Amino acid sequence: QVNLVESGGGLVQPGGSLRLSCTVSGRPFTNYAMGWFRQAPGKERAFVAGVSRSGAVTYSEDSLKGRFSISTDNGKNTVYLQMNYLKPDDTAVYYCAADRGVGHVQADYYTYWGQGTQVTVSS
Repeated sequence: QVNLVESGGGLVQPGGSLRLSCTVSGRPFTNYAMGWFRQAPGKERAFVAGVSRSGAVTYSEDSLKGRFSISTDNGKNTVYLQMNYLKPDDTAVYYCAADRGVGHVQADYYTYWGQGTQVTVSS
């Protein structure tokens, strides 16, 4: 069994920053490509950023480049999502997920999911 636990969400003002963390337990962290997704009220779950098993390759949704970045700490079995210059449109529940494959932008490829962490951007 693989468990993913997100943390770091909360309320932030527009223009602010947050760093989300997702810690993986139950299997070796490097067995999985990791991804971050988000789901806003009334919308479908959308890809945010991903990283390969080795951590060497990262990719993100085009519209978020320059504001959001993904990184890993293999020693801590943790993947991070750094979010800067946050906007109200970034308000969503953010999920991390583990992909036993090479890493994808489609949610269907991901096998394991965390419970999500709420991010609210509001003044």
